[in-house]
Amino acid sequence: MKENPIRSLPGIPMLLVLLATTLLGGWLILSSVQDGAPGWIAGIALMVVSVFLMLGAYMVEPNQAAVISLFGKYVGTVKESGLRWNNPFYGKKKVSLRVRNFESGKLKVNELDGSPIEIAAVIVWRVVDSAEAVFNVDDYESFVHIQSEAALRAMATSYPYDQHEEGQISLRSHPVEISDRLKEQLDERLTAAGVDVVDARISHLAYAPEIAHAMLQRQQANAIIAARTRIVAGAVGMVEMALAELEKSGTVQLDEERRAAMVSNLLVVLCGDRSTQPIVNAGTLY
Repeated sequence: MKENPIRSLPGIPMLLVLLATTLLGGWLILSSVQDGAPGWIAGIALMVVSVFLMLGAYMVEPNQAAVISLFGKYVGTVKESGLRWNNPFYGKKKVSLRVRNFESGKLKVNELDGSPIEIAAVIVWRVVDSAEAVFNVDDYESFVHIQSEAALRAMATSYPYDQHEEGQISLRSHPVEISDRLKEQLDERLTAAGVDVVDARISHLAYAPEIAHAMLQRQQANAIIAARTRIVAGAVGMVEMALAELEKSGTVQLDEERRAAMVSNLLVVLCGDRSTQPIVNAGTLY
């Protein structure tokens, strides 16, 4: 069911007219009683009809819609703000069109590799079709919350927590891509309720407490290995450059044994965790 805009009459002029007819009915009643004429019946009828028609007045706030129905049948939607008037027999249900947001609770799920993680998201949404929001689902606000948690669970199980391969999308390393994917899943689930997802962002992401310490140790180990690999690669390059410069200038002539010793000493100096202590050799290498 799609939204169907309908027109409504301004409420203030209608109330003024109805107030005037009510006063006219009261005047007819008083005049008839004083003169003994039967006009009091018309006065009472006029007052009753005027008061009943006043029930058709209702107020629509800015960024709000009034869904109009007649005995259960959808008639249309009024979005003009202010005091409006329609048929008193019409039922009117107000729907907010303002932008709203909520943060899901911390969900405990298993990511793609099977590790338990905690994840939460902030969802920004608004109603764009009031008829679908009212008639397609029972409670559109509850529907948005439940479907958002379901989409977040489904998305979290589709990606690993950490990036293991070059170019692989993971929850921690690609927040923009993950947010876009979450928004796509939410749009697919909430379109039937007339809801548009403005934005969806991960607000909390962490390993579950029972494995957090072990995963922290693994991350630290990976960082140490990566740092050591880079240090060794740089040290090898510096040693090669030093040997090439010495041979080029002819300052020192090194045989294979002295060359090996020099390489060993340079690598110890460049790759060691602590400051090296020099040893003065007063004799020869042999």
